[in-house]
Amino acid sequence: MGGRSSEHDISLASARSVIAALDPARYDVVAIEIDHDGRWAIDSGARGLKPAAETLPVPAAGNAAMVALGGVDVVLPILHGPFGEDGTVQGLLELAGVPYVGAGVAASAVCMDKDLMKAVLRASGVPVTSSVTLRDEDPLEHPFGYPVFVKPARLGSSVGISKVRTAAELAAAVELARRHDDKVLVEAAATGIEVECGVLGNRTPIASLPGEIVAHGLAGEDWYDYSAKYDDGGMDLIVPPRIAEELVHRVQEVSVGAFVATECEGMARVDCFVTDKGEVLVNELNTIPGFTATSVYAKLFEASGIPYAELLDRLIELALERHERRSRLSY
Repeated sequence: MGGRSSEHDISLASARSVIAALDPARYDVVAIEIDHDGRWAIDSGARGLKPAAETLPVPAAGNAAMVALGGVDVVLPILHGPFGEDGTVQGLLELAGVPYVGAGVAASAVCMDKDLMKAVLRASGVPVTSSVTLRDEDPLEHPFGYPVFVKPARLGSSVGISKVRTAAELAAAVELARRHDDKVLVEAAATGIEVECGVLGNRTPIASLPGEIVAHGLAGEDWYDYSAKYDDGGMDLIVPPRIAEELVHRVQEVSVGAFVATECEGMARVDCFVTDKGEVLVNELNTIPGFTATSVYAKLFEASGIPYAELLDRLIELALERHERRSRLSY
């Protein structure tokens, strides 16, 4: 939990909620917190005890955090954003031979990079929102009208994102996004409603009931920004969404299709737009979504008949099943 990204505090909140929900009669929990500088500290109690002063500046023999990591049955990487959700920690766990919850290295990396994710989905016939990618030295131009959204290619929680309403605002928005990533997306604004759908499973994934996002713009914005996501009262989740039943099924179909196309396993939250024309477009895949009991992913499965504690049990079982399946391969 924790991590080096700007989503550090969100990760801590998610992880503490997970720890509290895990049945202590069934699980012995070890919590490893990664601080903003990338140092690892082991919490021997996991349920509120102060972390010990063990750090992991590099993986080193004899380090207590690595010893603990190597001795567990399964890891829940409740990390959001770069250095956690992007395949880096997953690669470490693969090298250590430890089962872990969620997408593997390649799927994590692809889904973290919105540019690559959209390329994979387009090639697989999954409809996505329209965007162009700007790299260093590229001219600040795009083929869309206004408004557009400008965002870092590899970040989450709406950090570094701007809604740009005129050409005069574009340069400042790109500059803001480039503080977080040297690859920036300019995305056409989709008219319609934002709908999110949870996906759960390995080879045979299932979709939750989708939920409609109603953002209240507490920070003065008229879109689903950081404030709307995390401030109390910043958004409402309406399950099922206020769309036709056939569109609910289409959201589920497209979400599972995106999950399979990117070779996700375990879990993902798929963020879609249902346009005024009745199209369903994928905007993002989050392979480690916010994971408190009141986060969207958990709420969607709660509404679908899978309560939070059972959801965690299923994710752990999926992690163990994948590890067992892959351990039979020859390399």
